[in-house]
Amino acid sequence: MKRSPFRLQNLFKYVTLLIGVFVVLFPPYVVIVNAFKSKDEFNASSSISLPHSFFNFENFNIVFERGGLLSGFGNILLIIIVSLALNILFGTMVAYALGRFSFKLKPVVFGAYLIATIIPSITTQVATFGIIKGLGLYNTLAAPIVLYIGADVIQIILYLQFIRNIPYDLDESAMVEGASLFKIYRSIIFPLLTPATATLVILKTISIYNDMYIPYLYMPKQSLGVVTTVLMRFQGVNTADWNLICAAILLILLPTVILYIFLQRYIFEGVTSGAVK
Repeated sequence: MKRSPFRLQNLFKYVTLLIGVFVVLFPPYVVIVNAFKSKDEFNASSSISLPHSFFNFENFNIVFERGGLLSGFGNILLIIIVSLALNILFGTMVAYALGRFSFKLKPVVFGAYLIATIIPSITTQVATFGIIKGLGLYNTLAAPIVLYIGADVIQIILYLQFIRNIPYDLDESAMVEGASLFKIYRSIIFPLLTPATATLVILKTISIYNDMYIPYLYMPKQSLGVVTTVLMRFQGVNTADWNLICAAILLILLPTVILYIFLQRYIFEGVTSGAVK
């Protein structure tokens, strides 16, 4: 009699876990099975049924040829590389200034980042669009890069946690040796922020890679399509080639899955280390 509540508790736990696994794995399953179906097979069969053959790669060829997915990969790769380089540079410099120096406007600067985070981005889109167009960046790869390089408060807090854990004695020793503030940043602070930078690179890469709103709004030109906006080329007003969309989604998912599998430990280590520090 004493063991029955424990058994019921275990039963409930495993049932909820199975439901969670089903919710997570069912959408990828639907994408995978439909990516290998022809248009006629997709229309004639259920969306959850297995394809006749998993060696039907016609949809993937059409995605590359008609959708320009290869060009989309090239555009998003360029955006990610430039955005990350500038994002890391600005983020580490802002965190270095806030974490190492005391000045009157320090709370104001940090508060400005917090306020900018609180304001819903959708309410500022008209002004942002006007600025991008006024700068002549509309319909260029520079438009999303400028919007992505802003050092948000999350990465600043992440860097600040690591900077505050770096002994100030290192700075003083370097100053005694005649090092300038920039050299201290370049030779001491920046290398010691590598764990935080690795975490930031992974999180920002996935965020930029999966974003569709900014590329769709600021780069409508066909030649400037990225992996997310390429999906819209396979749908019309009333119809859509779902087998081609599934094939494109599967190809787009592969880089992020591979990135996460090989670098997931850096995500957890960086986030938990920064939280503890």
